[in-house]
Amino acid sequence: MKASNRRDFLTGGCRCILGLGLISPLSAILAGCESMGELASISANIAASSGLISDQQAQSIGTTAKTVAKTFEDITPEQEYYIGRTIGAVILSKYRPYNDNTVNRYINLLGQTLAKASELPETFGGYHFLALDSEDINAFAAPGGLIFVTRGLIRCCEHEDAMASVLAHEIGHVQFKHGLRAINTSRLTTALTTLGVEGAKTFGSQELASLTSAFEDSISDISQTMINTGYSRSLEYQADKAAAVIMEKTGYDPNGLVDMLKTMKTRLKPGSTDFFKTHPDPQARVKEIQKQIGKYKPVSMPETRQSRFKKALSRV
Repeated sequence: MKASNRRDFLTGGCRCILGLGLISPLSAILAGCESMGELASISANIAASSGLISDQQAQSIGTTAKTVAKTFEDITPEQEYYIGRTIGAVILSKYRPYNDNTVNRYINLLGQTLAKASELPETFGGYHFLALDSEDINAFAAPGGLIFVTRGLIRCCEHEDAMASVLAHEIGHVQFKHGLRAINTSRLTTALTTLGVEGAKTFGSQELASLTSAFEDSISDISQTMINTGYSRSLEYQADKAAAVIMEKTGYDPNGLVDMLKTMKTRLKPGSTDFFKTHPDPQARVKEIQKQIGKYKPVSMPETRQSRFKKALSRV
């Protein structure tokens, strides 16, 4: 995208652009840990302290898992891009793209502008944004910068700052590589299941090889994590915080995120498979983000910004 387009967008309305008993206790730990290696050490140590395996076996398991974790830490931007493309294909096998050039051009211009203000302004293949033809309230950020937003979620946005908050949140997931971290979590979950099944046995080279294979095979679980289970609560809050920072940098009001979440709260259907299932409750997210941005203040919406927002998205 030409820099002049983003600059024009930024000056269009304001300065901004617009803008076994072993698994359960470990699940809480999994949500907050920072690395696969750390998780591996914790799981192995707990297994050893529970008497399921010896200290030597725990050390071997930890070493094996850390080796696999190191492999993921070394994923290059190019490899991340191709992983993201695969995930994107999975998403498009479940959701049809919304083939409206006006809508997709608008969210791309807005998204590209926001991405430039993130901590990861460039990716190997660049950022790309696409609307999905679905009433579900949902969005997905594949590794490398492929971002998808459903019509249902776009309809939760009553102004441009709210729309910017949705895209900035997804950019936050890309910025922090949450997709790749989802792979790590899935792998660990699989490995811990193996530990649970094999807990009473003696671990040898075959079991360790099986454990390593479980890590490798679970790479496909990333799509399951994104579509069916969602990221951990802590990662969602981290993406919200990133969104607020990105919005402030581009001149948008972070209270737009609060507006969007409040609207979403009224439209989510209990038991649905969209945001209701894969994200923390909107009210909890509002409470968390207000620790960063302070008490809610109504968003002031320049006429130019609101006019272009309605012009682009009124048909969604």
